[in-house]
Amino acid sequence: MDPQVAVQGGDWVSAVTPLLKLLCLTVIGLLLAHPRAQVVPKATFKLLSKLVFALFLPCLIFVHLGQSVTLHNVLHWWFIPVNVLIATAVGCALGYAVALVCRPPHQFFRFTVIMTGFGNTGNLPIAIIGSVCHTADHPFGPGCHREGIAYVSFAQWVAVLLVYTLVYHMMEPPMQYYEIVGEGNEIEEEPQLSNFSRPLLQEAEWPGMADKETEHSKTPFIARIFASISGSSQNTFPDIDFTEEGGISGAGPSSPKSLRCLAEPKVVRRMRVVAEKTPIQHVLQPPTIASLLAIIIGMVPVLKAFVFGADAPLSFFTDSLEILAAAVVPSVMLILGGMLAEGPNDNALGMRTIVGITVARLLILPCIGIGIVMLADRLHLLVENDQMYRFVLSLQYSTPSAILLGAIASLRGYSVKEASALLFWQHICAVFSLSIYLVVYFKLLSYI
Repeated sequence: MDPQVAVQGGDWVSAVTPLLKLLCLTVIGLLLAHPRAQVVPKATFKLLSKLVFALFLPCLIFVHLGQSVTLHNVLHWWFIPVNVLIATAVGCALGYAVALVCRPPHQFFRFTVIMTGFGNTGNLPIAIIGSVCHTADHPFGPGCHREGIAYVSFAQWVAVLLVYTLVYHMMEPPMQYYEIVGEGNEIEEEPQLSNFSRPLLQEAEWPGMADKETEHSKTPFIARIFASISGSSQNTFPDIDFTEEGGISGAGPSSPKSLRCLAEPKVVRRMRVVAEKTPIQHVLQPPTIASLLAIIIGMVPVLKAFVFGADAPLSFFTDSLEILAAAVVPSVMLILGGMLAEGPNDNALGMRTIVGITVARLLILPCIGIGIVMLADRLHLLVENDQMYRFVLSLQYSTPSAILLGAIASLRGYSVKEASALLFWQHICAVFSLSIYLVVYFKLLSYI
């Protein structure tokens, strides 16, 4: 056993201290943004979140992932993105159980599943690792911060893909609660809010997502497409033109588009339409672009030697990016405090369901995650003698639901108030659950 990673009985304070630092930053943000004080207006927090998203976070990812990644590492880090998928699958299974036991209103069944299954795999783990590595007696060695950020960044592309595929479609409004009014079958829409009048929740982690609204983003698109297959009635819904996607007006029956549509079975054709309407193009955002660039440069030794390292020709550039990257942790926690200052909204989800999701996400899922990580270690699937690797894998099971889900809820026009209330209570409870599990993880590092 490595004595460096042994956490003795009296050292539980060392495991909790990093979280207390983050809590202080969050409280400062809450006080600055509190409606009674309004020392810093909400618009300023939204501008700060855009800076984090477009500048600070990409700089952090590029610098630390680029320095750490090599072709050898990419081949050995394969379990990190796989673990994100496992954590999401197990979380969704727990969410399904919560929905069966707590029996939320029918329109929130899928919402319960996805809010339990999809955790924060980006900003919050980065903040936790930054705070842990800032502590003098952390158990992860001299490369703590660089390696930790690299592992978290390497998992982010999977999380983003899940957001714009699985989460996007599961958060669509339920068909039976979607209202079409008027003789022209027009959709009754809520008044559009300006960017600065939206709740901070919608802009806290992925600014601008709510502006990426499409023709079908606030409709039960999949349900409408497949309703005819299951025999459901579509009399109250406007028909979807399956021939308009990428087609040319007036195309004759001999055109390739027409031949393809004639040859395709109905189910395949509808699946193709759903795939075409999935906003996968939005995956390429500044953080994911920074991850891709870092991986490409890191895997090519010549490029890596040119960009990274004390003697690299572009070392002055990477040093500048590293200075900007230092702003990520305080900015993220101040924004979280500003979000919590808005308080929980009135919602129709019910306290029983909120408690069920919170318990499943923050207490039960981390226990299952410990078992999965230990099993993977026994099967020799993990990088040997790398405690930070195991710590990051465990964190992926321990964080509250992703703040990003609030932006998706706004984009889909579905359960916005419920997402806001649930995220508020989860982040309050996460102060205590993360304190417990950080102590547990630090203890287990001496045995795994």
